Amino acid sequence: MIPLQVPPDLFGPVGREALEVLIGSWREGFVQVSGFVGATVLLFSLVQYRFDGKLTELLQEHERAQPLVGGLLGVTPGCGGAIIAMPLYIRGTVSFGTVVAALGATAGDSAFIILALAPEAAVYAYGLAFVAAVAFGYSIDLWGLGVGRVDRAVERVSRPVTDGGFATSSVAAGGPSVSEYEQPDCEGGSDRPGYLPDAAILERVSHGVHVLWWVTLVGALVAGTMYLAKGAVEPAWEVGFSYDGLFTVAGLLGTTLSFYLYFVGRHYIGTGDAGRNRDSFGTLYKTFQHAAMETAMVTVWVIAGYLLYEYGMAIFAFDIQSLANSAGVLTPVFGALLGLIPGCAAHIVFAQLYAIEEAVPFSALSANAISQDGDALFPLLAIDAKAALIATIYTTVPAVLVGVGLYHLWPYAQYGFGVVG
Repeated sequence: MIPLQVPPDLFGPVGREALEVLIGSWREGFVQVSGFVGATVLLFSLVQYRFDGKLTELLQEHERAQPLVGGLLGVTPGCGGAIIAMPLYIRGTVSFGTVVAALGATAGDSAFIILALAPEAAVYAYGLAFVAAVAFGYSIDLWGLGVGRVDRAVERVSRPVTDGGFATSSVAAGGPSVSEYEQPDCEGGSDRPGYLPDAAILERVSHGVHVLWWVTLVGALVAGTMYLAKGAVEPAWEVGFSYDGLFTVAGLLGTTLSFYLYFVGRHYIGTGDAGRNRDSFGTLYKTFQHAAMETAMVTVWVIAGYLLYEYGMAIFAFDIQSLANSAGVLTPVFGALLGLIPGCAAHIVFAQLYAIEEAVPFSALSANAISQDGDALFPLLAIDAKAALIATIYTTVPAVLVGVGLYHLWPYAQYGFGVVG
């Protein structure tokens, strides 16, 4: 990350570094992650709008195909496909094995870096992730694989996050930890918290922010694509009609607008129940609204993940590259355990270590691709933390098995960049 140069006499050295990390994450999160997430979520939302709920009905009627469909949703670059699968589980439309398959197959937004800089490695790594995730998803649906024990263990450390007085149940029993799902209201604002006034002007402002958000997202998507085309080199801080200027303006403005939509705007213009899938959207404008609110929610979590990661690295002086170089067979295990971190920040760095620094082996890249859940875990965390914790534990198991197996059985996979052919 290229830090913003804060004046040295402002806030002191520690405060200055903390502010640089905050502003840098605020800029990069929207361009590196949200631009791609928004595009893919919109794509799947438009498909749902076009078929008016028929795809959901099709999934319900063909239960045996669900983990396969989950894997196909997850393997699409970015997190948009897997994000779509999470609310379907909350509604009871798809199985828990489908959730694990979707999360295991997704490689998050780090996939864009590997696809751009090491496409051959991407084919192998994400192909392995898809096969392993689908196989494990079917195994969970057919045999359970100890989900009940994990369910009870997680129960001791994390009560399910409930919304609207939902009753709780067991994940192992075949359904989400929250029940009594209600179709979200797309016509008007969601229940407005007491700190927000009942003002018609804020409804008009929120619609305007929603439109501006989409304009900004297009700019972020362009900047993000150029970022990958340039080899994922961080742009300079600049405001102007250039790549660096577009990256900076789109990043800072997009994140700011996302925070407004999530904390304020959704309470005035509807589609506020982000993280819950709809059967249909009624109009094209409401389809765009839903995709914007979904992506805004993910952006809030992404920035939180970026900050936790960056501040954690600064406080504990954790060096991923040095650890990878000295860990041997434990390197793919480390890549799998890194996948327990939600969001894309740590995994984007890991992908750069493989494709740019040539510092981690292919076995670790593959393990991380299976284990990481990207931003798709956030909608599930927001509504059903218990199911999210169990799912992320279960995507780590095949990641360790595949990563260690590759390290021992395919000698080339012990090494780094350019050796998968």
